[in-house]
Amino acid sequence: MAGAGAVAVALVAPGTAYGGAGPAGPVGHDLWGAATIEPGREGIVQVAGYEGEPLGAGSVLTLTAPAKTRVTGAPLAGLGYRGAVAVGGNSGTYTFVGASPSAGAPVSAWHSPAFPFVLSVPANAEPGTRLPDCTLTLRDATGAVRGRGTCSVTVGLPAPTLSRPTSGVPLGALPQASGAAYPGSQVTVRDALEQEVCATTAAPDGTWSCVPGLALPAGTGRLQATATLNGVSALSEQIDIMVVGSAGEQHDTVSDGGGGRL
Repeated sequence: MAGAGAVAVALVAPGTAYGGAGPAGPVGHDLWGAATIEPGREGIVQVAGYEGEPLGAGSVLTLTAPAKTRVTGAPLAGLGYRGAVAVGGNSGTYTFVGASPSAGAPVSAWHSPAFPFVLSVPANAEPGTRLPDCTLTLRDATGAVRGRGTCSVTVGLPAPTLSRPTSGVPLGALPQASGAAYPGSQVTVRDALEQEVCATTAAPDGTWSCVPGLALPAGTGRLQATATLNGVSALSEQIDIMVVGSAGEQHDTVSDGGGGRL
C-alpha cells in the first residue's frame, strides 16, 4: 500500500474532433486527460490531444479543476513552457514562452509532450465518483480559443491491507485472513491462481476478516486481497504462505502475545 502523499498514476485518453471554429481559424482536436486519485491524495492529470496549427509564444493551456478539488502544481519544466497555479487552486496554466536557444524549441508548440497538472482530492470524496466540471482550454496569444476538452477525474479506492495470516508462519488449512479496507467495500481474498479463498465486507471502522470455506492445499501459496466499491478496485500487497495443517486444526499459529493463539 502506497504511503500518504504518493502520486497516483494518470491515464491519457485520445483526442477526438472538435467541430467549432474561433476567430483565428479552426479549433484543433479536443484536449483530453484522465486520472484516478484516492481520497486525501494528489495525482497527476496528463493533458494531451491538441492537433491543430502550431501556436506561438503567449499561447496558454488552462485546466479548470473539477468540483471539490484543487490544482496544486504544474511541474513541467523546460521546453519553453511555464506552469502556474491560480490563487486558491481553482485552475492551473501552462504558457508557451518560447524555448531558449540552449534548450531547443518543441517541434510544434502544444503537440507534445503531455502537460502534467497535479490535483488534490479531498479526504471525504466518495470512491468511484467521477468529479464534474474539469475543463481544458487552449488559447493563442490573442486570447482566441484554439482547442477545448474535458478531463475525467475519478475518485479511487485506497488499497486494502492484508495483515493476517503472517507470511512465513506455518498455517492450518483454514487460516483466518484479516486486515483493513475502505469502510463498506467488498473484500475478496484470492490465491495465486486467482481463485477466491474468502470474501466479506469491511466494517464501518475499516476492519475486515474472513475464513476460507474450503481447506487450502498443503504447501506454499500466495494470498492477496482485493477491495471493490462503486466500480473501482484496489489490491493489497501479496503475501506468501505455507499451509501445513489439515482443516480440523487451528487456523494459524500466530501468538496473541499472552500465551494464547489467535
